[in-house]
Amino acid sequence: MGNIQKITPNFWFDNQAEEAAQFYTSIFDDSEIVKVSRYLNEGQEIHGQSEGAVMTVDFKLNGQKFVALNGGPQFKFNEAISFIVHCATQEEVDYYWDKLSEGGDESAQQCGWLKDKFGVSWQIIPDILPELLSSSDRDKSEKVMKEMLQMKKIDINLLKEVDQA
Repeated sequence: MGNIQKITPNFWFDNQAEEAAQFYTSIFDDSEIVKVSRYLNEGQEIHGQSEGAVMTVDFKLNGQKFVALNGGPQFKFNEAISFIVHCATQEEVDYYWDKLSEGGDESAQQCGWLKDKFGVSWQIIPDILPELLSSSDRDKSEKVMKEMLQMKKIDINLLKEVDQA
């Protein structure tokens, strides 16, 4: 048996687990749907799902393992948990922002955060941001923070301009 990832994030969906896994794996490199498990007749009085319906989808995003579960409508995603996507360039920021925000909640977009069409929160963060926010020059850091707080999608060039001013 190969190495088992110690911690695997699990998404609880009403009934969109397979659709979400397909959506996410279409966005990230080194990604794939690994396995789809289906509900059986056993336990139907507890799970309430029809036999053969998708129960779980094991998938990978950039090599990281995830599970998506069709568990019913009892629980909804909220911003208390989010996934950070580290980006080296503005092109990466633009790519992940555009793809993940497609069909999502535009009112939930602020400071690099977005909510996708399934209600999952993501942070699209340029690698340079922590450096700009923790400059030894406190005034520069505060100017960068002030500018960032006004953004939805992070604009690296604009933050660098503020930092250089």
